[in-house]
Amino acid sequence: MKNHSLTTPARNWTDPSVYVEEICVEASCAEHAYTQEIIDRASLPVTVIADHECKDIVAGEYPDNLTAGKKVLLLCRNNGEFLKDCPGTKAYRCCGYRVINIGMGCPMDCVYCILQAYLNNPYLSFFVNTDELFSELTVKIDAYDGPVMRIGTGEFTDSMALDRITGLSRPLVEFFAGRKDGILELKTKSAYVESLRDLDHNGRTIMAWSLNGASVAGRDEIRAATLDQRLHAAAQCAQWGYRLAFHFDPIIAYPDCEREYREIIEKLFNTVPADRIAWISIGALRYIPSLKQIGTSRFPHSPIYYQEFIEGMDGKQRYFRDMRVKLYKAIYNELKPRSAARTCIYFCMESDEIWQEVMGFTPEAYGGIPAMLDRSVAPS
Repeated sequence: MKNHSLTTPARNWTDPSVYVEEICVEASCAEHAYTQEIIDRASLPVTVIADHECKDIVAGEYPDNLTAGKKVLLLCRNNGEFLKDCPGTKAYRCCGYRVINIGMGCPMDCVYCILQAYLNNPYLSFFVNTDELFSELTVKIDAYDGPVMRIGTGEFTDSMALDRITGLSRPLVEFFAGRKDGILELKTKSAYVESLRDLDHNGRTIMAWSLNGASVAGRDEIRAATLDQRLHAAAQCAQWGYRLAFHFDPIIAYPDCEREYREIIEKLFNTVPADRIAWISIGALRYIPSLKQIGTSRFPHSPIYYQEFIEGMDGKQRYFRDMRVKLYKAIYNELKPRSAARTCIYFCMESDEIWQEVMGFTPEAYGGIPAMLDRSVAPS
């Protein structure tokens, strides 16, 4: 496999969609009004291809061609379900999140990204049949019998990384503004939020950012916005009335990481109002075994995979329990006293034993993680 530099060219990656250089369109979508809107907005070269004949739109073999593939955006249809449960595991506590599949892949290139092993196509894809998306959302939210359905778009792609081109955030935010039984979370490592300005979101959209230590963010989150850029974007969204969320996930262990995480947390609460933060998640690095070969081959200078791991109950590689607890306590003990009383701080995919040891309680004491998160966004 080819090696890929971990250094990012000296440029502004506030909006990583600028990395995209070409659009391909499946023939059946070429005349779709939304397709034409995207093409007009992007002002990039366009190639129409036969449906399902996209194997050769990026030369080379996967994953060697992944870096080049991130420059190509395929516009196509989603012929399956748009909304699904988050792919959690029964072995660890899950938050009951739902995921909208708006497309696959991301122009950013994080060393630890699971999509490198989960997907097998190098190019980015985006689904243009959003009329079917909104119809499905309406039916499924109407049928939901819980207090609120929490839904995000950041599972198979970054929620905002292509938004300058796709413009999908605006209709999504406007849709959820009218749904008292639904909450939208847009999670990103970018700092592009301009499309969210002047929207009547009605408090039903939460803007979320993944945060990591300076060493990891600068070396292993390629084409992602800087910490300062992300927090500035969060502060801007808070001024526009959006509630916020932050995800310390994946937490990476490295020398001096506890000091760097403390500095991030201090800067976070110095930049955004604590009472605007709905929730904060914490989760240590975990990955399926096949990711290690891909990650070490593409990014041989990153030390992320060259540590001691143990196989967890979900089959993923994890830090040893003592290491996770140490990191969690350092971060939680910084977050808790700074956070508003209503902010829900929770673990992503951890056991009751870890909850008890770090936070002093288990989710069941408060009705479970979904109930904890629901209360954080309930009307005051």
